[in-house]
Amino acid sequence: MSRWEPNARERLARAALDLYDERGFEQTTVAEIANRAGLTERTFFRHFADKREVLFSGGVELQERMVGGVRDASDGAAPMDAVAAGLAAGGEILDERRAFAVKRAGVIAASAELQERELIKLASLAAALADALRERGVAEPTASLTAQAGMAVFHVAFARWVDEANELGLPEVIRESLDELRAVTAGTP
Repeated sequence: MSRWEPNARERLARAALDLYDERGFEQTTVAEIANRAGLTERTFFRHFADKREVLFSGGVELQERMVGGVRDASDGAAPMDAVAAGLAAGGEILDERRAFAVKRAGVIAASAELQERELIKLASLAAALADALRERGVAEPTASLTAQAGMAVFHVAFARWVDEANELGLPEVIRESLDELRAVTAGTP
């Protein structure tokens, strides 16, 4: 194998996701991932800390985009509207990577270990959104409640979005889910 391979990170991610989907996360080794990608294990570890990180490495970018959306919301935006802007910004990233996101969701659903890691990442994201709200001057407990409600909307919208019957983009599904939450909290069915 040559010392430099173009798109090594993407090739490794695709190979890992395909193997996780075919064989299961627990049954797949780093050596198998590297082999499928036509690379070495050493190359794998230059790009990912471990085989789980293949599935979670995009979390930093997603968090930055969502927090940026909250920060960039108009000055007079209500806390939930600021969070909605953050969710929409994050939804745009995932919408561009739908095939990967759908397959990733299936792999995570099949592994208790990965489900736990996903919940930890979502909790970190909620904390980051709450921090962004506090930076906007939103007091507690409103900042935390709004961030948690926003993450509930995101979680429900994401599950709806990865459903094979869904044809809408994630930002649109997020808006629909947010409208449903608003209807519930307003006391309308």
